[in-house]
Amino acid sequence: MKVPTDDFLITMAWCFLVTILVETAVLLVGLSRRHSVAVRLFAGIWLTSCTFPVVWLVLPPLFADRARYLLAAETFAPLTECLLFWLAFLKGRSFDGLLVRDMIAIVAANLASFLVGEWIW
Repeated sequence: MKVPTDDFLITMAWCFLVTILVETAVLLVGLSRRHSVAVRLFAGIWLTSCTFPVVWLVLPPLFADRARYLLAAETFAPLTECLLFWLAFLKGRSFDGLLVRDMIAIVAANLASFLVGEWIW
């Protein structure tokens, strides 16, 4: 197993912060109003914290080319975050437009952070 270098860890930390900022901003606006601002802020930090290490540390060694890695990572992150959010905040609620809005907001947050990451890359 290859140990990450200091440069890699510093880059990862900065990207983690940027991801949290971008995704939290999208979730503050995008998640339905049935969730308090505190829940929306928490979701931006918590959801990213759950998926970011997998996207940065676990998935890259599994894929030889960038396209397959991106497909896996950018599918894994929003699906996992939608599931975690549903389990934490929506389980037991009826399927409605607000639930759909919340899931779209989570996918949009991931897309936004991906696009910012690609722009920086």
